[in-house]
Amino acid sequence: MSSPDIASILENSRELDRLRKHQEEVLIGINKLHKKLQASPEVVEKPGDSSLSRLKGLYIQAKDLSEREVVISSLLLSQLDTFLPSGPPGQKRRKMDGTDLKRKRMKSDSDIFRISPSMRSHIEACVGLKDEQVAARVTSDAEKDEWFVVKVINFDEKTKEFEVLDEEPGDDEEGGVQRKYKLPASCILPFPKQNDPSGTQEFPAGRHVLAVYPGTTALYKATVISTPRKVTIPVITRKSDEYLLEFDDDEEDGALPQRTVPFHKVVPLPEGHRQ
Repeated sequence: MSSPDIASILENSRELDRLRKHQEEVLIGINKLHKKLQASPEVVEKPGDSSLSRLKGLYIQAKDLSEREVVISSLLLSQLDTFLPSGPPGQKRRKMDGTDLKRKRMKSDSDIFRISPSMRSHIEACVGLKDEQVAARVTSDAEKDEWFVVKVINFDEKTKEFEVLDEEPGDDEEGGVQRKYKLPASCILPFPKQNDPSGTQEFPAGRHVLAVYPGTTALYKATVISTPRKVTIPVITRKSDEYLLEFDDDEEDGALPQRTVPFHKVVPLPEGHRQ
């Protein structure tokens, strides 16, 4: 097994762990809302109550996370099967010749058409992101992760990789040339649908998120001060579909300024994010 293969398996394992932790957070949110509605079902009839829309958003997120878990788990199984001997335990592994490799490729290709409905649904969702803007982790090293807004050019169903375009490269790019990247699904975070705020997860005050910094195409860690539906600071004029955020390392005159960001430019903070 080569180093890139090992690295890919380890990365998918970490992604699986991140997904399960995120699922636990979503389930906690669902259970809290269930208890609230069971204790006071009449609350949904009050003007301005968003309990049902929040519950819908959480269920949508739970479904997406579950389907993504199926995809990553299936990919891990496929990667491990490639390197495990197919004979009985203890049997010496036979070196595969060209014919064996061809058969293995043919079997792998045929397996694509036998995937589960949930996995197919997730793949279709990935394919459906073509021409859409998404958040992408384009670089990752020992010190920090860098996330940018990119445009999806294509999604390869076999390799489960996205081909994306950075439409606004930084100043360090020679000649301002737009750069393309091939990234695994674990490096892509779709943005909420701009025309469907009711079906979007709402991040409560105090939650850490990843958001597009105003006036740029870069995403940074931020803390939610106020949600789109709760305009609590009258001196700041903002639309009802905007979050009020404080970005990390954004200090001005000894304090963190509060900035408005549209809800469709805010995504969950990835587990283990480094900035």
